[in-house]
Amino acid sequence: MTRWMLTTAVLIAASLYTPADEPKKNPFTGGKSADTKPADKKPAEENDSKIARVAHIKLSGDLDESPVPGEALFGAPPENLRSKLERIRKAAKDDRIQALYLELHDISAGFGKLNELKRAVTEFKATGKKTFVYSEELSTKAFLIALGCDQIYVPEAGGVTLYGMRAEVTFYKDTLDLLKLKADVLRMGTFKAAVEPFISDKMSKENREQITALLNDNFDHEIVAHIIAGRPAQKFTADQVKGIIDQGPFTAKKALALGLVDKLVYEDQLDATFAKQLGVDEVKVQKNYGKAKAQDLDMSNPFALLSALGSQKKSKESKDPKIAVIYAVGAISSGKGGASPLSGGESVGSEPTVAAIREAEKNPTVKAIVLRVDSPGGSALASDMIWRALKTCKKPVIASMGDVAASGGYYIAMAGKKIYAEPGTVTGSIGVFGLKLVTGGLEEYAGMKTEVVSRGKNSGVNSTTFAWSESERAAMMSTIEEIYAQFIDKAVAGRHEAGVKITREQLLSYAGGRVWTGRQAKERGLVDELGTLEDAIAEAKKQAGIDPKKEMELLILPKAETFLDKLMDGDVKMPFGAAKAELRLIPGADKVIKMAAPLLETQKDPVKVLLPFHVEFK
Repeated sequence: MTRWMLTTAVLIAASLYTPADEPKKNPFTGGKSADTKPADKKPAEENDSKIARVAHIKLSGDLDESPVPGEALFGAPPENLRSKLERIRKAAKDDRIQALYLELHDISAGFGKLNELKRAVTEFKATGKKTFVYSEELSTKAFLIALGCDQIYVPEAGGVTLYGMRAEVTFYKDTLDLLKLKADVLRMGTFKAAVEPFISDKMSKENREQITALLNDNFDHEIVAHIIAGRPAQKFTADQVKGIIDQGPFTAKKALALGLVDKLVYEDQLDATFAKQLGVDEVKVQKNYGKAKAQDLDMSNPFALLSALGSQKKSKESKDPKIAVIYAVGAISSGKGGASPLSGGESVGSEPTVAAIREAEKNPTVKAIVLRVDSPGGSALASDMIWRALKTCKKPVIASMGDVAASGGYYIAMAGKKIYAEPGTVTGSIGVFGLKLVTGGLEEYAGMKTEVVSRGKNSGVNSTTFAWSESERAAMMSTIEEIYAQFIDKAVAGRHEAGVKITREQLLSYAGGRVWTGRQAKERGLVDELGTLEDAIAEAKKQAGIDPKKEMELLILPKAETFLDKLMDGDVKMPFGAAKAELRLIPGADKVIKMAAPLLETQKDPVKVLLPFHVEFK
């Protein structure tokens, strides 16, 4: 008799936190209430003494915007940028919360996401509640967030690593030469600099010009101007701020002396510091305020796991009117997308993105669509497929740009009736290039010889052994020129439909592969407005004939796969350290960990997690 026993190895699945019904404003500090309805009676211990509640939210890393599944099996589910913003907004509306405490660690997000966070903090402060920041060491990006808060605290041994901006471009043409490798490149646009490291040993005049323009614009507006606005008591001038930056980085004491931070405080002193600032006897810090908690799972009960797996099924969608927000985060590729071989992160697959657009279009409750782009581009074909789906959609489409919307990222945004960019968004790069790495020299150096039998003058177009022949180069260049012309024509048509009077010649002068900040792009008519995702959502409501201020449900697309879905597809990759931590939650997994640890613990590459099965013959 053969008995098949299925054993499931389950790890953590990401979860998008959806806040519960939010109480009305009535801040402790006396801000105006949005409702005359009396607040719930406070517990007796809070009425006896003056106690203030402070919402604690931790921010770190690149604050990814990708949609995440709605449920997690084990552990606290991870969050994306939107869930962090929702928690800040929830705290602003919560009668029980009198202040916000942001704990910052190693922020690496771009200027677009930083603008979203600064906007949320500004809206929180508008309620009359206080805002505090604590960080052991404030990086430049973390400091820019902190500037929007009332008080900035660092410990005595901490500091502020503010020292300006720097762009480093590494060229490896000479390295390729040493390895007998050659990059064969075709491009439309002298500013299309992504291929430069393969074909040159120094920065071109055009690339230096655009990088300098980007740095100058963001340095002046995103750093210097924000320091001036965020530290009004110091009455800094732009020259003074630039002089300060030239002295960085700073110890905590030097930062305090310069007026960059407000007080040197250790973490254990925060409660007393908050209480003094709020004028109360005591504070209660609500750690990880509003963050979704892990579900309790009795692993001794086999039915508990089955129940948890069942809960990962799609929840029923409401019939209320909605705005669909479709995220395009990562490099753009044809097909299903997934892990990007270039960035190591996720890629925007044309198939799931087009399917999400069609789903939003067919859904009768969806009144308008917002495309949120955070992408450096990628496949021209995949970008065009997404553009076409958006262009033919019968519902209003508004584009919103995050940190980056360049090349193919700008291409798909062109379909919007209106394009919103963050002030610091890197956008444009209207250009095309083709590249193949030729390995023939290395093969010959290693003693290999390749002989060819072919039919067709251009049969070697995709050969990596040989560079393009004159005929092949001409054919490929013709293709790239046509794709570039389509890009330009569609950009001009899209701008005209958005009401921007721009000629083809004008757009060509802004194209050529050149990138711009959101501010620079607006000046040139490449985008329509500077604003956040919330501004784009408000415009989408307006385009749909709905009051922009009306609260509406959002339909987030594409719907992220649950961990179980990925596990069934054999598509789960994660660092072994993370896998080990989650596997320990599963009964009987210790033996697997002990066996695998010596082999996998030191490697940097992620491990692939499969759905295993066990066969017993009896």
